[in-house]
Amino acid sequence: MAPEHRSRIDGLLRTLELTDTGARTSADIFTGPSHWMPNGRVFGGQVLAQAIRAASYTVAEGREIHSLHGYFVRPGDAALPITFSVDRTHDGRSFSTRRVQAYQHGLPILSTLCSFQDDDPGLEHQAEMPADLPEPETLQSAHEFLGASDFEAMRRLASEFPFDLRHVPNSIYFTVDDEQVAHQAVWTRALGEMPDDQAIHRAALAYASDIGILEPIFRRHGIALTTPGVKTASLDHAMWWHRPFRVDEWLLFVTESPSASGGRGLSLGHYFTRDGVLVATVAQEGMVRHPRFAPPRS
Repeated sequence: MAPEHRSRIDGLLRTLELTDTGARTSADIFTGPSHWMPNGRVFGGQVLAQAIRAASYTVAEGREIHSLHGYFVRPGDAALPITFSVDRTHDGRSFSTRRVQAYQHGLPILSTLCSFQDDDPGLEHQAEMPADLPEPETLQSAHEFLGASDFEAMRRLASEFPFDLRHVPNSIYFTVDDEQVAHQAVWTRALGEMPDDQAIHRAALAYASDIGILEPIFRRHGIALTTPGVKTASLDHAMWWHRPFRVDEWLLFVTESPSASGGRGLSLGHYFTRDGVLVATVAQEGMVRHPRFAPPRS
């Protein structure tokens, strides 16, 4: 592994390693760091992953997260640490439920419910992975593409982001060169080896899932992400983990947008292993604004 890739993975793992403050009220209290982002705001995937880690510290060993429902309440400051409050809502024979609030300046920036489950046998079926897509090795990495960009913020983000992303079809960072459709696929893999801990892999996938999930909305309308005046923000995020996986192996993130209206857009996504196993499903609604539709100033 290249040294720069190892440093990015180490940075991700540090972000996911929270500190137990030892404070005990009606909740367990943890703190975690924030990392740099171009706009100075906390990356949604980061705080989601940290909320999952905080909740996982309070459940019985062997119970893995299987679903999360969260709302991004207000923007977070990427220059400040985050405090996580975990309410042990319920512990049953097979399931545990946790309510996690993330705070800065004493105000919530994220509110989530997480559910954990023992490994139980049951019925099995899954959606099929799209066929005949290019292999990731044949595609350009977003790190290479953004690293050669004229945008300094994009170059720095490319130098620090811990995941390798490879779009099918091409990315829409700067232009939309392909057909204007409301779907895409992205091969995703952590840039280095991760620990053999399924809880970390599931949290790390939540981190990655907030990158690019809203892109099909913009692709459908032929709008590049760097178009002046375009604004986007995650409003809520839901995720379901179906089967074990590793984020340091290639996963295909297949996304589509069934609707956009009222300055909001909805995207749905599925993660598949390289051999076609469905491991997770994601849904997110986001604020999507274009200057063409800005309300008139009074």
